[in-house]
Amino acid sequence: MAERYGQDRLARLEQFVALLIAENAHQNLISQASLAGVWVRHILDSAQLHRLAGGANRWLDVGSGPGLPGMVLACLSDTPILMVEPRRRRVEFLERAISELRLAHAEVRQANVERLSDQRFDAVTARAYAPLTEIFRSTVQLTTSSTIWVLPKGRSAERELDEARQTWQGVFHVEQSLTDPDARIIVARDVSPR
Repeated sequence: MAERYGQDRLARLEQFVALLIAENAHQNLISQASLAGVWVRHILDSAQLHRLAGGANRWLDVGSGPGLPGMVLACLSDTPILMVEPRRRRVEFLERAISELRLAHAEVRQANVERLSDQRFDAVTARAYAPLTEIFRSTVQLTTSSTIWVLPKGRSAERELDEARQTWQGVFHVEQSLTDPDARIIVARDVSPR
């Protein structure tokens, strides 16, 4: 990872992991079972989304929770990113992490994404947030015709995509996850209601 992103960005990721683990003692951000494998299960799993979005100029991360994938993406690039999270304690953690890591291009907003309408984004991601149809419904007002959705969906990807195609149209494909042989990532463009 250091070869692709550089030592400075890797150091930021290491700092973020330390903050995440420390905060996990105060609020349940990630499962205790996943702490030992945090680098693969959470960091690499989030980082792989960066390569799938190409040259996105502005990211939206919905339901950011502990900053996965939003904080990881912010550590890996200087692309502006807005993380939207409704839970106050998680927002406070993300604000502290952004400040401590000096990520001036990252922002977090305490809100339900459906209530936002004042911005447009080139890339949308959401990890463990909602079914695919719900993600499209709640974010479509924040996108343009060239927005790319990069959505880790685990083993449910094919089923969720079949369901979404009943009410949504676009160009969809499924990518293999680098971190789990059974997990998939849905990549979507030109998404609009049928």
